[in-house]
Formats: sequence, structure tokens, C-alpha cells
Amino acid sequence: MAEKQQEKTRKSAGAFTLVEILIVVALLAILALVVLPMVSGSAISARESALAHDLNMLRRYVLIYTAQHLEVAPGYPDGDRTQAPTEQAFVDQITLSSNANGQTAPPKTPGFPRGPYLQMIPVNPLNHKSTVQVLSDADAFPANGDDSHGWIYKPATAEMRADCGASDENGKRYYDY
Repeated sequence: MAEKQQEKTRKSAGAFTLVEILIVVALLAILALVVLPMVSGSAISARESALAHDLNMLRRYVLIYTAQHLEVAPGYPDGDRTQAPTEQAFVDQITLSSNANGQTAPPKTPGFPRGPYLQMIPVNPLNHKSTVQVLSDADAFPANGDDSHGWIYKPATAEMRADCGASDENGKRYYDY
């Protein structure tokens, strides 16, 4: 019987008590409370950087397209400024091949040597939408973004904005990026 008592004592000596386990859990909880805000802030900062990058890229390709298509910005069907600009024309002209007049065809189609400029319209990293609200020549930009689209674009001025109603931690509206 003495041997069983010694064996029991050896087994319990290597185990943790309930108090020790609770202390470790409490320390881990405190550590998580300190680290999570830093990680959360990093995620927001990364989305803001991605938004700025995507806007810069879209604006750059709009300017390149315009320079290569007789100074007509993407969005006008078949490059015809007398027609109302559309989202479909913008997406096609940026993601497909085109000729100098702005007519589009699948990539590598003979007679359509320009583009594609992008494989697809990027997703706005803040509202997770890739649609583009294309404004007519007479329309003014809305006063604020409302998150109904990923982007707002006006071919007449070649302006591109993020359709976001929120602001960054410095108070700058994402709409004004």
C-alpha cells in the first residue's frame, strides 16, 4: 500500500492545480486585450493603404487609356462622347482590348492593340464592392460617398473616387482620398 501512495504522490506532483490554470488563463486574457487593438488597427491601416493604392491605379489607367484613345476617357460607349457614359462601357474599355476609337474586343483580337489595362475592377477594400457608379457629363459628384458602389467615376473630368461614407483616424474622408 505504501508503494501505491508514493506513486500517487509522484503523479500529482507533475500536475497543475486549478488555481495555477486560472492564473495562466487570466494572463493570456490580459495579453489578448493588449494585442488585439494593435492587430485591429493594423488591419484598418492595411485596408486604407489598399484603398489609396487601388484609387491611384484606377486613376493612372484612366489617364493612360485617355491618352491612347484620342483623348476620350473610358466610359463612353465605343468612344463616342455624344453617348451617355455607362458602367459597362467603362468596365469593358478598362478590362478588354480596344482600338484607338474605344471599341472593345476580347484580349489579343487583331485590330484591337490597346489594353487590357486591368484584368478586373478592384474591390473597394472598405465596403467590399467593385461596381462603378458612372456619372454623366452633366452630373456633379455627390457631396459624400454612400457605400452603394465601390467607386464613383466621371468620364468628363476623368475623376475617380472611393464610394465610402466613413473617415480615417485623422478625420480625412475616404471619399477624398
